[in-house]
Parts: sequence; structure tokens; C-alpha cells
Amino acid sequence: MNRVRAARGTAPRHDDRRRSFPQVAPREAPDGRFAATWWGNAWVEALEDAALDPARLARGKAYAGRGHVDAITVTPGRVVAYVHGSRPRPYRTEIRMRTLGDDGWEEFLDGATARPDHIAALLDKDVPHALEAVAGLLPAPGDLVPDCSCPDDGYPCKHAAALCYQAARLLDEDPFVLFLMRGRGEQELLAELTRRNAARSAAETAAAPPPVPTVPARTALDAAIGTGLPPLPAPLPLPARPGRPAVFPPDPAAPDPLALDLLATEAAARAHALLATGLDPVAALTPWQDAVRLAAAHPGSGLTASTRALYRDLAHALDRTPTDLARAVAAWRQGGAEGLAVLEEAWDPPAGPFDRARPALLAAGLPALRPWRNRLSGRSLQLRLGRDGLWYGYESDADREDWWPRGDPGSDPVDTLDGLLGR
Repeated sequence: MNRVRAARGTAPRHDDRRRSFPQVAPREAPDGRFAATWWGNAWVEALEDAALDPARLARGKAYAGRGHVDAITVTPGRVVAYVHGSRPRPYRTEIRMRTLGDDGWEEFLDGATARPDHIAALLDKDVPHALEAVAGLLPAPGDLVPDCSCPDDGYPCKHAAALCYQAARLLDEDPFVLFLMRGRGEQELLAELTRRNAARSAAETAAAPPPVPTVPARTALDAAIGTGLPPLPAPLPLPARPGRPAVFPPDPAAPDPLALDLLATEAAARAHALLATGLDPVAALTPWQDAVRLAAAHPGSGLTASTRALYRDLAHALDRTPTDLARAVAAWRQGGAEGLAVLEEAWDPPAGPFDRARPALLAAGLPALRPWRNRLSGRSLQLRLGRDGLWYGYESDADREDWWPRGDPGSDPVDTLDGLLGR
């Protein structure tokens, strides 16, 4: 309320284009990230993506975590603090960034007032995702320019990195700090948001169309039945495979295009299966199985930026690590849901195929494998018997229990192990 009164001019105004913040208590978010909000993490990513030396970043993060950054002062285009290093006297450290021009602020304000919930979110110290790319508000790699009085010429040095990490905590608490970095203070922005919101509400009220005349549904249906409805057309033939989603021009204000493509492809595949069989193929899957299936359907081996982001987000949503997800994806690609069960579940098979496997392997001149439950293990190769009666191949570095699915499953353990050996 005080903020709104100040925006309307009923409270004394002061210049808020220079703000100082006491030393920020270090705290990592529960998922291990340094910041807790998506915009705070976007700030951290801009620093990390442009850094030339990961070791300096790690030391800077440790400095921030140990409270080496003193009070921080923020003015348009500049973040300044004294950072304690190995010498008794702290170093003067600053981060510079470009301020937005009038056109950039017009674009941001138009986007912020386009929807009432955007304004409500900003007043609640939250930044809607829809404003993420508007006017280049968030820094991109290379936008943050570090400078420090220390003799280290790293880009950035550990003191500048520590300041960047602690600045992300300020952004978590108050996104208007980011707006100040870009050139405008909180009072000025709130006043302009209030003015534009009032003008928009007045224009919508004046331009409201007259109510459309309506007819009760029963009346319309009775009239249609009385005239005789034509028969429904025959259903269209089912295509051989699901369609691919359309490719749309990129829009910086739209959600993540990879996520949209995945959702559209997923909806098409499920609809096709439902039309063909009358069953939803994923209705019985657990959230973890469904996440693995989604990641396995995405092309790539986890090396592209989009695939790494997908693995990171899916794994984080289910309290797993990206490595857990990558291993599970390999199992899913090997054998679907049964392959994932073979990865995650050890069981005691009944007498029969499992007991006959070792003699068969030895008779074929293959390496001897030691049994444990449904697994036959060597130094770097392993066979696992699934509940479906198939043998699944695994490999690891020699003498390490770090097994990864490999090859295609088969009903013959000799053939499956031959495949792992490339024979």
C-alpha cells in the first residue's frame, strides 16, 4: 500500500535510483542452485556462461557462501561492493551492465500492463515468465562486465564472481533491484504501471461491446430437430503414424519452443494410440516412468543444450539427478517399461533359464560370470534376466559398480553377451 501511495504522489518522493543493501546472508536454494527464483538463476547463468575459468567461479561461489561480500550498492548500470580476499584490505569490485533505453522500457511497460495479473505479480515481488525476454531485461552471456581492484586478470576474478552470486540473492528478494540495474527506480516504475493500468481499464470499459443476443440451447435444439438433422459424416481413416506439430516462427514472448514441441508431439502420439486401440498407452505409468519415456522420445544423447535442459528439468521435478535420468533413458530405449524395471529392480528368478545360462556361456567359450539374484556379472559386462524372460546387457568400467544398459535384449544369454563383446 505504501508503494501504491508513493506511485500516486501522495507520499514524499525520494530518489531511489541508488540503493544500498547490507551484507546478504548466504543461502542456497533447496535444489542446490545459488539463487531461488528463475530470474535470480538467469542472472547466475549469464555469469557462468560467459566465464573463462570454472575454477575462479567455484572460488567466487565459495567466497559468497562464506560471507566475504560486504554491503552492496546498486545504481543504474552498476553493482558495487567490497569483497574480502586473501589480503587484509578488501577489494573494490563492481559489475557493469547496459541500461535500457526509452524504447526498451516502452516495450517492457507495454508487456507488463498487457494483463492485470502481470501487474499483480510485480507488486508481489514476482516476475512473470511471459516478461522473460521482453526488451532484453534479463542479462545474456556477455552483458555482465566485471571489474575489480585485485591484481587477478581473470574474467571474472573470484571477487567479481562472488559479487555476482550475492547479487543474485538480492534479485531473489526484490526483482525491482534488476529494474534499477537496467536504469529505472521502483517509484518511477510503479507510478508508470499504475498510470498505464488505469488508462487500459478505462479504454476497455469504454470499448466494451454490447451484449450478444442469446437463445436458450433447448430452443435451438428443438428447432434443429424439427427440421431434420443430416446424418453425421463417416469418421476419417486413421493415419499410419502420428503427425508432427507445426513449426511456428520464433517469438521471444512465447514459452520454451522445445517444451511446446514435446507436448504437441506427445499429445499426437497418445491420441493416435487411443484412436487405434481404445487405450491410453501412458495412463498406467508412474510420474518417474512417464518422465523417462518423455526424455527417451527426445532425439539426442544428452549433449545438446536443449537436451541437457530437458534432462535437468525433468530430473529436478522428481528429485532425481540428470545422471539418474540418463541411465533410465538408456534402459527405456533398450526395452521400454520392462527395460526400466530391469535397471531398477533385482529379483530372484525361479529355477530354469537362469540356472542354465552359466553353463551355456562357459560352453560357448565366453567369460565366466558370477551370479547374484537375476544378474550375472563380470569385471565390465553384465547380463540381467527380466521378468519377460529376456536377457538385458549392461556394461561398466572394469571393477566398478556403475552399470549402464547396452545393446538389445534377447532370449538367448549367449547371443546377448556375444553382442556386448561385438562378436
